[in-house]
Amino acid sequence: MVFLVAVPLSLGIAVASGAPLIAGLISAAVGGIVVGALGGSAVQVSGPAAGLTIVVAEIIHTYGWPVACLITMLAGVVQIALGAFRVARAALAISPAVTHGMLAGIGVTIALAQLHVVLGGDPQSSPVANLAELPHQLAHNHTPAVVVGVVTIGCMLVWSRLPDIGRLRPRQVPSALVAVGVATALAGFMGWPVERVNLPESMADAWSGPALPHPDQAQGVVVSVATLALVASVASLLSGIAVDRMHDGRRIRLNRELIGQGAANATSGALGGLPVAGVIVRSTANARAGGRTPLSAILHGVWVILLVALFTPLVEHIPMAALAGLLVLIGVQMVNLAQLRDLRKHHEVSVYLVTMTGVLLLGLMEGVLVGLALAVLVSLRRLTRMSVLTEERDGRWHIVVQGSLTFLGVPRVTDVLRSIPAGAQVDLDLHVDFMDHAAFESIHAWRVDHERSGGQVDIDEVHENWYERSTKLDAPAAKTLLPRGLARSWARRRSHDDTGPVSGLLLAGAREYHASTTERMRTTMRRLAHCQQPKVLFISCADSRLVPNVITASGPGDLFTVRNIGNLVPPYQPNSDDSVGAAIEYAVTVLEVPSIVVCGHSHCTAMQALLEGTSQDTGDAEVGQLARWLHHAGPDRAFQPASENVPSAEAVGQMSQANVVRQLENLLSYPVVRRRFEAGTLELTGMYFDLETSRVQILDEQAQRFVPVPEEVLSAPESDSQAHKGVGVTGTAEESEAAVKRAEPTH
Repeated sequence: MVFLVAVPLSLGIAVASGAPLIAGLISAAVGGIVVGALGGSAVQVSGPAAGLTIVVAEIIHTYGWPVACLITMLAGVVQIALGAFRVARAALAISPAVTHGMLAGIGVTIALAQLHVVLGGDPQSSPVANLAELPHQLAHNHTPAVVVGVVTIGCMLVWSRLPDIGRLRPRQVPSALVAVGVATALAGFMGWPVERVNLPESMADAWSGPALPHPDQAQGVVVSVATLALVASVASLLSGIAVDRMHDGRRIRLNRELIGQGAANATSGALGGLPVAGVIVRSTANARAGGRTPLSAILHGVWVILLVALFTPLVEHIPMAALAGLLVLIGVQMVNLAQLRDLRKHHEVSVYLVTMTGVLLLGLMEGVLVGLALAVLVSLRRLTRMSVLTEERDGRWHIVVQGSLTFLGVPRVTDVLRSIPAGAQVDLDLHVDFMDHAAFESIHAWRVDHERSGGQVDIDEVHENWYERSTKLDAPAAKTLLPRGLARSWARRRSHDDTGPVSGLLLAGAREYHASTTERMRTTMRRLAHCQQPKVLFISCADSRLVPNVITASGPGDLFTVRNIGNLVPPYQPNSDDSVGAAIEYAVTVLEVPSIVVCGHSHCTAMQALLEGTSQDTGDAEVGQLARWLHHAGPDRAFQPASENVPSAEAVGQMSQANVVRQLENLLSYPVVRRRFEAGTLELTGMYFDLETSRVQILDEQAQRFVPVPEEVLSAPESDSQAHKGVGVTGTAEESEAAVKRAEPTH
């Protein structure tokens, strides 16, 4: 299968590079056999690659074919050295946006040049010239070769979209082979006088080994060797990593793969072949056809040798226009829109477009260098990104600075600080992982001036004490790092510790907390040690998969949390000894929280028990208390699924959402809650967490359904109180119709 894909592609790439046609087949055979035997990938297939076409064409045009063979050999030696020194992973440091932009630029260049060949003309010297000449080419020089090229492109487009009919599976046959075969048969049947492939009668006649360059060309040769080695190495390693996702066999060994690629290039150059690299098209065909070991790549190279030795007359029937049409479509497909969408999600489209444009207008290396420079600037901007949030309450200003505080952010911070009225009390929270000297000086100078004017400044630092240590001339030298290991945060670690005693796991977690988090929390906890002022009474299920502080991005002192099975609120009863009621009264009357949230979740086992009727008295003393507790949910018609055909998980989700509505009603049975609610000083909010999607939904009281968190809540709120107030009922049903089709409670 790979052999059938490789033959037309190898011939076409040789045409696009301006190399002898036999060079494409030589490199295909060498790439399969040498890289398959010595490389580090189980499935990747190597050979002449479209991504190297511009580099090779420029080398051949500048130095001639014999010197190009020498450059290929030397590039292979460089690759072997890189692999031997185990630096293969360093090549992966190049941004994928630059790599994909480079390939897109190469693809457009190939497509524009070969389109002229399809139309019966000759390609121009640059992509810009090809584009400018295209209208004239479309209007003139129409020959039978145009029909051959168009038929080739049409067959490739149609063949890959044909459906399977019984046992006939068209997509199992390579579209490139079918297209070239149809075009060849059509040209032969019609007797068209089109230019065809011309191979030498023997390999001895074809061989033109490497030759030394002229002394004046030595410097250019060195640059060409480095360029070819770099581009071929990056293309091969990225292709190998991508192919690993298509099979479940041995993963690629990068340094060994680089040595194998270098050995193949050294051999191909010595034998008069094109440069070799890992090719994603052939590798994909190999993986889909069932290849699991390097033997498939090796055998594909053997079949290429047999083709050259035994079936040369058959290959010589192929029209050159068919190969040109093949290259046009390959070039267009190198502009991968799926990759462009992925880069857009990560805000790297600018790097992609700049690199592609640079390759088209300036050249390959120049375009790549411009793309790399932009990628570095984008990364620096992200690394130094910071935000400044300001809030004023009762004459006291609260300012939060987050991110990396460098000289680039000094103007923004200074503008905010200078806007604070003289004599005001200021809480300045520095949530920064780095502060340079310019930032320290600007903040310290403002603090001195503000305190001289009668103001008061309280600076708290969550991470490393950058400001405090700078005042003592002992500031850290680099970004804040964890002292030992990695912070687990909320994500449960999966390691051998999980198999040990639970107490040991918790003690290990405590040690990790002391090592990585204590110092950064000390200032905050010292401030909270003597009082608490939570903003929300948060009533949630005791389920271990639901972590309130994680799904609300809150920290110490923000939530007064009550957790129980089913996030239930028993109706108010005087003189009852009820823990939930005591917590509600304490939060509302003593802590004076402005908001109460009841949070349910999907896959709730308490709701499943209600749905299955296990909340009834079973007579089993071991679950008697659990059964009596679940009675607080109320076994009425409100908890019946909308349809008997509703799947179990969806029915439990509907139950959980209806249960949240019921518990909000139970809250209003408490006099202290109803009194403050009717006075407008207390807000009740329903929340629902979907475990499978990890998304939070909010109860829309008007539509009586749970909807995604509105965008205006996700953006930076003006204050905490406004943020809590916006969580309740904002958002329209139309905006979230698709996301909440299964989220409507029946209550």
